[in-house]
Amino acid sequence: MYTNSEINSEIQFLAKSEIRMKILSELYNHPDNIRGLVKKTKITYSSVSSNVNKLEESNYIIKVEKKYHVTPMAKIYFDTLIDFKKSIDIINDFNSLWDKHNLNQLSIDSMKNITDLKNSTLIETTPLDIYKTHNTIKNQLIESSDVKAIFPYLHPEYPQLIEEVLKNRGSVELIVPKNIMNPIITPINEQLRKNCLNSKKLKVHPVENELNLYLTLCDDKMSLGLFKNDGSFDQNRILISDDSKSYNWARELFKHVKQMVRA
Repeated sequence: MYTNSEINSEIQFLAKSEIRMKILSELYNHPDNIRGLVKKTKITYSSVSSNVNKLEESNYIIKVEKKYHVTPMAKIYFDTLIDFKKSIDIINDFNSLWDKHNLNQLSIDSMKNITDLKNSTLIETTPLDIYKTHNTIKNQLIESSDVKAIFPYLHPEYPQLIEEVLKNRGSVELIVPKNIMNPIITPINEQLRKNCLNSKKLKVHPVENELNLYLTLCDDKMSLGLFKNDGSFDQNRILISDDSKSYNWARELFKHVKQMVRA
């Protein structure tokens, strides 16, 4: 059993050397000899040979029939490092979304699986298009037949947009603060509203506590918005995606918040 300091030392041994990471990357699925590694990595023979020896001495790779193979433990360390690097890349790519924003209502799994947002796009308002984020969300809602949303605030257009989805025989499930539940659903045509509530086409989960998260799932698309640390919603940027991993990430977050509501 490894201690924490030993694990840290092992990971540092790999992470501090780009050459060792490249060698492991090449050998991960395709065992090879030193000459093959030199050809693939474009690194000098002496550097490859030296680092292969270090990896072999540390039991990260093993030679079998003239080719080097990555050991099972080395694969675990390598996967961990790659996941960490991807997480850092996501944070850097969308830094303006995360920095100085309230992330408290993101679940542990959401943070752990943040790399699932890799193929998302950050939409930001501009001086010439101050409604860019809202119009992006609006277009998603208009074109959808299955909507799940966390609305932490009331926008004047939300009731009409929800009504249009229901009119087209779609379904809507909302998580909203208790104080905006009636204002958001009462403007919907009364008969339509009653029919959809009875048929479960319209579901509303009121929340007593504050919601510090904006989230929509519109058919196969998702969007995410956050609150600033000062408590105000950041209307200037949202993260959107039609990638299946991003959508599943958002769906699990919606389930997490819904469970918190019911608890």
